[in-house]
Amino acid sequence: MSEWERIFLQNLTVPPHSQRRRNIPKESTAFQCVLKYVEGTPSLAWFILDAAGGSAGVEFQLRLSLFDVAYHHFFGRTWRSSARTPRSAPQQRPRVVFNEAVYFHTSLNHPSITAVVEVVATAQTPEGPSRDLSCGFGLIPLFDSRWDPTDLAAKDRVLKLYHGTPRALLHPLFQDPVEKNKYMTIMENSHLQYTLKPHPPLETIFHLLPENLLVSGLQKIPGLLPAHGDTSDCFLKPRLMKSVTCYLDKLSIRLYPSLEKFEEELLELLNSDRLLKVVALSVQERRLRVGVHNGLRFVQAPQVAVLLPAMEVARGRAAGQALLLRSRLQLSEMVPHPAFGVCFQLEYVVCAAAGAGSALGPAADMHAVRWALWSPFLGTDSSPVVLPLRGGARRSPGQALVFRAPADSESSEEVRDAAPRGACSVVVFFPWAVPACSQYPFPFQLSLSELSASPCGKGEPPLPRSSSAPVPRPRGTPRDTRMLRAPGTARAKPAVPWHVAGITHLEADLHPGSPDLDPSGSEQLRELPFAPAQAPIVAVGTQPRFSASSSTVCSRASLALLHASGFPEILDCNNEPVEIAEPLDSTSFSPQLEEADALQSNEIILQFLAFSRAPQDGVEGTWPRTVFLTFQFYHFPPVTTPRLQLVDMDSEKAARSAAPPQLLVQINKDGTPRTGAPGLQLKYMVDPAFLKPGEQRWFVRYLADHSLQIDIWDGDSLLLVGSAAVKLKPLLRQGRPAVRTLHELEVATTEYEQDAVAVSRDALWHGAVRPVDVRVAVRGRLHLCLANVGHCCEETPRIPRRPSPSRARLVPSLDSVSSLQGGSLLSLSLPSGPRVSRARRLAEVDGELAATLCSHRPEVSPASPRAPREAADVRRRKLRRMALVRQQEDAGGSTPQRTVRAGRLRDLQVINAYRERTKSESITQMLSQAITATHTVYAVLGTAEFFEFALKNPYSVQHTVTIEFDHPELSVILDPREWRHFKELTKAATPLEEDMFHLRDDLRPQVYLRPKETVHIPFRYQTFSAEPAVAAVAGDDAATTSWQPGAMQTKHIQVTFRVSGGKPIALLRVKVEPRPHVVDQTFRFYHPELTFLKKAIRLPPWHTLPGAPAGMPGGEPEMYVRCSDPNIICETKNMGPGEPQDVFLKVAGGPSPQIKKFFVAIYTDAWLAAPLRIWQFYLHSLQRLDVSCTAGQLARLALPLRGTRALRKVKAFSSHPHELKVDPEGVFVLPPNGVLDLYVGVRPRRAGSRFIYLNLVDVEYHQLVSSWLVCVSCRQPLISKAFEITLPAGGGRGSNKRITYTNPYPTRRVYFLGTSRPDLLQFKEDSFEVAGGEVYTIGLRFAPSQSTGEEEILIHINDHEDKNEETFCVKVVYQ
Repeated sequence: MSEWERIFLQNLTVPPHSQRRRNIPKESTAFQCVLKYVEGTPSLAWFILDAAGGSAGVEFQLRLSLFDVAYHHFFGRTWRSSARTPRSAPQQRPRVVFNEAVYFHTSLNHPSITAVVEVVATAQTPEGPSRDLSCGFGLIPLFDSRWDPTDLAAKDRVLKLYHGTPRALLHPLFQDPVEKNKYMTIMENSHLQYTLKPHPPLETIFHLLPENLLVSGLQKIPGLLPAHGDTSDCFLKPRLMKSVTCYLDKLSIRLYPSLEKFEEELLELLNSDRLLKVVALSVQERRLRVGVHNGLRFVQAPQVAVLLPAMEVARGRAAGQALLLRSRLQLSEMVPHPAFGVCFQLEYVVCAAAGAGSALGPAADMHAVRWALWSPFLGTDSSPVVLPLRGGARRSPGQALVFRAPADSESSEEVRDAAPRGACSVVVFFPWAVPACSQYPFPFQLSLSELSASPCGKGEPPLPRSSSAPVPRPRGTPRDTRMLRAPGTARAKPAVPWHVAGITHLEADLHPGSPDLDPSGSEQLRELPFAPAQAPIVAVGTQPRFSASSSTVCSRASLALLHASGFPEILDCNNEPVEIAEPLDSTSFSPQLEEADALQSNEIILQFLAFSRAPQDGVEGTWPRTVFLTFQFYHFPPVTTPRLQLVDMDSEKAARSAAPPQLLVQINKDGTPRTGAPGLQLKYMVDPAFLKPGEQRWFVRYLADHSLQIDIWDGDSLLLVGSAAVKLKPLLRQGRPAVRTLHELEVATTEYEQDAVAVSRDALWHGAVRPVDVRVAVRGRLHLCLANVGHCCEETPRIPRRPSPSRARLVPSLDSVSSLQGGSLLSLSLPSGPRVSRARRLAEVDGELAATLCSHRPEVSPASPRAPREAADVRRRKLRRMALVRQQEDAGGSTPQRTVRAGRLRDLQVINAYRERTKSESITQMLSQAITATHTVYAVLGTAEFFEFALKNPYSVQHTVTIEFDHPELSVILDPREWRHFKELTKAATPLEEDMFHLRDDLRPQVYLRPKETVHIPFRYQTFSAEPAVAAVAGDDAATTSWQPGAMQTKHIQVTFRVSGGKPIALLRVKVEPRPHVVDQTFRFYHPELTFLKKAIRLPPWHTLPGAPAGMPGGEPEMYVRCSDPNIICETKNMGPGEPQDVFLKVAGGPSPQIKKFFVAIYTDAWLAAPLRIWQFYLHSLQRLDVSCTAGQLARLALPLRGTRALRKVKAFSSHPHELKVDPEGVFVLPPNGVLDLYVGVRPRRAGSRFIYLNLVDVEYHQLVSSWLVCVSCRQPLISKAFEITLPAGGGRGSNKRITYTNPYPTRRVYFLGTSRPDLLQFKEDSFEVAGGEVYTIGLRFAPSQSTGEEEILIHINDHEDKNEETFCVKVVYQ
């Protein structure tokens, strides 16, 4: 679709009433209407509740239309503002600010012409499409005799809004003026602030802007230059584009099959279309209207030219069957814009034969036959222009009815016989030229593409092609031209999308072919099978194969080294050392032994002993000097340990070891290692007295099934060294008093490469999941001791062991008669007999009254209400005056007895006043307590807590009870399938009822109760919000952590059950005590700041049978996921039956160095009862730095460093120091608010894409100042020579080789050597100097390899600027 057609179809207008079009004055008035804001719309509240369900995403829009009050007729086109959200200041009415200017001009200067403003609210519905609702409307008079135009421009005006929609203006009982209509009511406290004034600058573009078209200041008008300066409104001071003068010459119109046959059939159709048939019709004149159109209107009045048949022009010479234009047309209003086009309209003037004039009325009639439009600035072809003319009932620029082409049944036999040979009925053929003096070079001919013009018939005959006028098919147009048809046949889908809104009464559907679209063209697109754009990844720890080898029992040599280091002993409950035992076998676990154990209290001890480096880690990076660890055990808060220093062992056995372990020693505040026993010991007391009943069984299951993931960090660079996982099953004592095991954990780092193409479906092998685009490198081994010491569980009086309200799924309602005990009576429960109560003083039970009686402030008057709060100085002055009066009274002879009596009288008056003031409140509170039941819920992230409330109707009549509460995490279970699912899970024996609830308009559930009937209301509490909590362990050698019930904030939710009159019959107080959740897996992603992270994570095949073929139906259960952050998109995609499932994440990253933490819960049931796994995610937002370089060659760049508010001593650290070096390399001072340059040199060793992390750390406070993600894209260098050698595998002393290099330059040069595998190849000299043209021998030493295979090693020879001169490739075969 061309630009002209798009603008033309989008700006179609409804013409004014026919009575108005008869006497339209020539002058038009330009207006500027600024719609500022809408204030106080009372109908918005019920709209939000009804349409959006209380959603905060409701937006408001203004719509402006022109309306003729006298004829009840909307005309023009409705203008829509941008959607805005309401703003509400404290103690003020809501306000929606628009500040949008609307421009238009009209020649209908009548008092009945008004502008109708409508306020529309738009909100997204759960089904998907938006819902629009009118919130009110108002009328702005444009030509009111009471208003002066100068007064219009002077100040703002207030427009009153009416209830309803502007559709009320079309009612037959509507009267003018509006004030006389009793059917229209004004909205109280609601108005629109606007200004309306004439805008004379708009008169300069009347030729570009049609009448009655409302446009915004931001709308682009063809022929108008964009706004310049600070404003974006191009209508304040309109500026026109420069026009070009063009000429149209040698235009001809070819008719099919000939001029005589075409006109003969045209006259027959015209005659058959008349009511009174005539004997004969003749063609009096043939006209062609030519004008320039900008998509909105004709820039100037079209020129009318007379067409002559070719035979008359040739005067007897041989001529074709065509109509010719003899004159030359000049188009001076053309503008070089894609929306400007030349419009052609073919007209025939037909008159009746002589003698039939009286029957026909007028002597001649003019008929529009065809039209066409051509945009000359869209093509650059040198061919002549060939335009097929359009016809039929479609909107044309001339706003005239165009005669349609005849159908096959209406055509003559000659036309039907010739139609398959193909020719368009009417074709315009002309060359196009522009004067050479013009600055726009168009002194050539252009060729237009073929468009279908026949509106009806079986097929569309194509345009005849010739060698002189080729007609190519345009880009983007369909080859089958039958899809572009006019009304009367199957219509094509509109090329311009029509706006489908909830309010369509202000404008007609002017789009061609919209009433009955072709079903084939309007059907929705079918979605293709989902193919992920990101390759799925799997983190370390989920693979069975990796987990089996990541945790091993310490060898005897390691035990000897650790035993000699002096770690603290672990003692059992009898103060005897706990022996090191072998871990339990997977088949030897018995839950019955754990439940029957007399030592129910567990003291979990974690001892971090040492950290050793992996032998293959020598190339990846430098070994850290200090480390710290982060992990989370069970429900306890996450732990960040203090920095631990790595200290070498002083032992000959350690020196002989290939990778001797280094002891973990705590550091003092001054940075020196702490003397005493090495290692870090943490203790967790898991006492059933602090657990909810039944949680002890959960804790045992946690130890049996879960693993503890530990992250090891570099204490200096704050970079992640790696992660390790240890199974917690060895902590199960199985009836023993204590257990202790030692473990060596593989610490591995996971590097997620840049996103590549989607992975193939063959992702399963041996029951595990293959990581895609994941590189795992083992950095070292962590030596860990796990111990569990049993203790006797002592009952604590402050936490009685009683059935937990959360486990008792049925909450009974209280009887208001039996539960009313009085407010100030102390009940003394006796074993038998009636209840005895003792009266107590009010001051003993009310602290506020006691404080009032104890205070001797004179301003407290018991007989009068409390005075209003005054200023502090006035209050102190009154106190001093009253104190002086008291002293004078005491000095005047008052006895002590009278003083005591007066004081008691004052106290009695205070008590009496206090009782009168609190009587109503106390009675109401006491009655509420009589019908209030309390239920405690222990909430865990992602786990649904189910309970039922027994609701009883205490009355002898039936009632409809409404359940009211205001908390998004608590809900009433309305679906009986969900209710049945939770009853099966909790083994609840209460009855279940179908269709029990009815939803009101505000979505509050209602239940019908018969007299004295009791029903069970099912509730569900589930939270997905996680509060971040970090526990920093520091201080003593042994840190003991125990979970306390009040560690997290307790919530209280009030549920009210009201009858129809609003009276409550029962109250439920839900007490929510949050509990920390278990983390099964931790993921860390490093991503550029302020970008979206899109990742796919493969779900492990937990329920897949071993050896099951891929694609087996039913192999994988359906998974569901929920995220703790609602702003994160998290979903699963079903890849097909039997295929693995992936979790897709889309996370918005923040600024650097922000770390975003969130959780993802994975379920296998559709009701999300209990999560199967909980994953923890960390997203590190880093500053992105892209580097493109060559392997082995140094690439230099500079990073600007901006100082903070304080002076800092900082140092830059790299995750790959051998490939990325910084300058300055050591510690330097970063001045406050200063800017320094950090110079970075990148020299990758292998080709490909990878990530390198760069941290700027404060070395004094160990804080992260800045962080960068260096995205390296490395290409392979050009290999000049290749070698191949064979070396023995399995040990040895290595091998020495030599290669030669010739200096190609005539001068002496210095060269530097580098290699891609420094662990396998070493040079005799890292640099050498050689004279021009001389040969130098390079000494190589190849290290031995323990395994067989092939390795390709690159040797880089660089110049003094570290640019690569040559690269040799050595292929080493180890046999």
